[in-house]
Amino acid sequence: MFKNLTLFRIQPSWSASLEQIESALDAGRFVPCGSTQAQSDGWVAPRGTAHGVLAESVGGQWLLKLMSEQRVLPGSVVKRRADELAAQIEQSSGHKPGKKQTKELREQAQLELLPQAFTKQSTTLVWIDPQAKLLAIDSSSANRTENIITLLVKALEGFAITPVLTHESPAAVMSAWLLHGEPPVAFTVDRECELKSSDEMKSVVRYARHPLDIDEVRLHITQGKLPTKLALTWAGRVSLLLTDTMQLKKIELLDVVLEGQAPNATDQDASFDADIAIATGELAQLIPELIEALGGEQLFGQGPATPAAVPQEAAPAVTPSDLGGGDDLPPW
Repeated sequence: MFKNLTLFRIQPSWSASLEQIESALDAGRFVPCGSTQAQSDGWVAPRGTAHGVLAESVGGQWLLKLMSEQRVLPGSVVKRRADELAAQIEQSSGHKPGKKQTKELREQAQLELLPQAFTKQSTTLVWIDPQAKLLAIDSSSANRTENIITLLVKALEGFAITPVLTHESPAAVMSAWLLHGEPPVAFTVDRECELKSSDEMKSVVRYARHPLDIDEVRLHITQGKLPTKLALTWAGRVSLLLTDTMQLKKIELLDVVLEGQAPNATDQDASFDADIAIATGELAQLIPELIEALGGEQLFGQGPATPAAVPQEAAPAVTPSDLGGGDDLPPW
């Protein structure tokens, strides 16, 4: 149900009923792109039914869904048409269009071609936990997330949020986990990781389907590379990829959660309710434990998180000789 989550804390001063949210979103229902419209965004029923309610409640958790439609118009096609228009002007006037006119010709070409362009649609789920005052957007795209927040703030009176921040930076904590091999009890480190240096080289090392409790990984960290992504499993029930920006990616409910949970496949409403209840039930427990593992939540006005750096009490530095090599050991 959820693949990627970007988390925000809803300010305590905001409150609204589900009916008030429904009424506020109704004015922004999705309407397909007009013939000369490049993109259209609007709210649709989370359950997928035509003209259905826009704000669903399942087990006390609220769900919204944004539909985005975009006309696909390759830049090369626009350029070709603009070049044709420019050639016509040159032929009739005897001189090439200037910089300003060339820009206008590209805009003219785009307007001409938009009605012929194909459209593509995508949807994004929005989860609100009203008790925990948590907003979770199922997207790892900064632009899409910002667009959804803008639409919510515009539609919902007094709606205000802040990003979920922790007292310790995810990069620093993930570094400690990889150095010591001791994540919190509820979490295990899996077999995927990305390490990046903070110098001007911005060197990147990626591991996929590879054990991470090795000297090579520890050496990278002691040399200054920091984890930007780390695969984790929570309580043997949910796997995810944690990023240094506190995003949850590649979320997957494991078999132990799904066994015996499948409803009648012909009952779409029951299937939707079960999917939402299972996913939000697991994530509503995982998220607080993850925040606690990162030093607890930093409330608004408390100051910045601990800088992303290797902890002072880190394991002893790993050297090439520790790995069975010498000074000629190739760098990673």
